[in-house]
Amino acid sequence: MISALGEGIMTIADGPEMPSINDFLPDPFVFQGTPFAINRIILVRILATVIMLLVLGITASRAKLIPGRWQGAVEWLIEFVRDNIVYQVMGELRGKRYVPMITTVFCTLLVFNLCGIIPGFNIAASASITLPLVFAMWCFCQYWIAGIREKGLGHFLRDEIFPKGVPAPIYILLSPIQLLELQIIRPFSLTIRLFANMVSGHLILALCLSATQFFLVDVVNKLMMPFGIITFAAGMFMFLFEALVACLQAYIFAILTTAYINMSYPEID
Repeated sequence: MISALGEGIMTIADGPEMPSINDFLPDPFVFQGTPFAINRIILVRILATVIMLLVLGITASRAKLIPGRWQGAVEWLIEFVRDNIVYQVMGELRGKRYVPMITTVFCTLLVFNLCGIIPGFNIAASASITLPLVFAMWCFCQYWIAGIREKGLGHFLRDEIFPKGVPAPIYILLSPIQLLELQIIRPFSLTIRLFANMVSGHLILALCLSATQFFLVDVVNKLMMPFGIITFAAGMFMFLFEALVACLQAYIFAILTTAYINMSYPEID
């Protein structure tokens, strides 16, 4: 008995294999050393994109006047983005131009985020900083384009850097901050919000499942099994919570993108 307990204690000392930041920096396994190198996260992005395009393409090619359940679900998702994100923030007149863009942003991030809880993928395709940054830069390119198109470059920069109703001396401090916010802070905050949520969720879920593997399988001492049951329950809770976070983060990113673009338009009196 003492020997068994000792063996269990020695196994516990080794500890479970903890997830680390290295999970998000995997080595490339195809085209190493070239600009086209593919690692695990990039492969997940490619597969998720292909699956999403196939699903939408097949649904569109088989669309009927009276939709079935699947077509109805896809149409509901598109209408949700159009009516509850774009039109609600921008109005129908302005929003029509941006419905395709915001729908693409929402659907892509939704699928990429959900990859973190899909068996076989096991990591969100948005869990590296490059993809959130690319989407954030797309958002702010549209922000600048809309502002310049509607106001002209000079008026757009004036409204952004010198907001109305502020005493002139305050511009000495406010204008550099406004310029910094326009060029760096807003894109950076949009990027970090998505990236941090996907990374933290993956780490917590992986930690719970690693602990479950350790306590239920690796540890010889059966007295440790209740801990495995607890960590398994925590893992299942985190699984469901991550699904919620994946949907919520796609929604937040899409609605903030819409709000930022809408801010570049002149105010309607």
